[in-house]
Amino acid sequence: MTAPHEVTAVAVPGLPEVRAGDDLAGLVVRACAAAGLALRDDDVLVVASKVVAKAEGRSVAASDRGDAVRSQTVRVVAERRLPDGRTTQVVQSRSGPVMAAAGVDASDVEPGTVLLLPADPDASARALRARVAQLAGVRPAVVVSDTGGRPWRDGVTDFALGAAGLELLDDVRGRLDRTGRPLEVTVRAVGDEVAALADLVKGKAAGLPVALVRGLGAAVAPEDGPGAAALVRVGPADWFAHGHVEAVRAALGVPVGVPAASGGVDPAPIAPGGPVAERVARALLVARAGRAPSGVVAEADGERVLVRGEPFGVGVLVERVRAALWAEALDADVVVAPSAASATVTASERPSPPPPR
Repeated sequence: MTAPHEVTAVAVPGLPEVRAGDDLAGLVVRACAAAGLALRDDDVLVVASKVVAKAEGRSVAASDRGDAVRSQTVRVVAERRLPDGRTTQVVQSRSGPVMAAAGVDASDVEPGTVLLLPADPDASARALRARVAQLAGVRPAVVVSDTGGRPWRDGVTDFALGAAGLELLDDVRGRLDRTGRPLEVTVRAVGDEVAALADLVKGKAAGLPVALVRGLGAAVAPEDGPGAAALVRVGPADWFAHGHVEAVRAALGVPVGVPAASGGVDPAPIAPGGPVAERVARALLVARAGRAPSGVVAEADGERVLVRGEPFGVGVLVERVRAALWAEALDADVVVAPSAASATVTASERPSPPPPR
């Protein structure tokens, strides 16, 4: 892909409130014409997933948003308890990507309802592209965008949820840098970059759900392509299949995403830290769930866990407690009785990594 010298993004004004059954492509084409934006084959239309979902009738009645999230969840990646007792989750959604609350949206919708993501975002993008071509006589690429967070970084940004006609990745591996060294790992996420650029001019509160991006003709293809589903990293290539707390719980045989009432352990609070005694008590719950040995007695005593029983079982449970404490950002000091029939695990704060410069 040849790097363009200039890329522009313009919000498309004039779209009405979108409702189920509306011809969304028709609304976009008419709005572009009214704004004097003549569509071209080398353009990219970036359309917010919310209006796509509204047009596709993805609004459902839900007295509890959590029920809708569960219905759209393939697997739970991480979950945390909010101060008001509710639980927030990062999950792999049925629509494909890993994101908070499966992308279920409770804002700007009718009371008592929530909005689900498009069931097949790539199919939505292909249908929009075909309909635009039918109405306007040109076939710009289409990106269906949504908003998500990112590991290691604060803040949210838009990404390509669905796409048709855009080269979503620019694989430069094997090319030489300016010193003559071959690039080995660089694959630019062009689709996500386009979605993020468009988000700078679109506006959720301003009623501007569509943007026209121009200058990326080298990345626009006549074929629709495999779509944004090809960008979702799952399976062995997924380094982040669980959050760090959930990874420990899964390794200990504790079901992730299952409440205590159903045999799981309630999620950790969203705010890190807290009283050590509370974290020790929660770590003991995790250690005793799942594949914990039977015939061993353990109890939390402030910042300590006291374990008694036959020696092998004591050793197993102590190691489970140590792992569970690690997930609570606590180190463990273990003192074993001479008979090996009891042990004391004392927790202490693990040093935090230095802050960035």
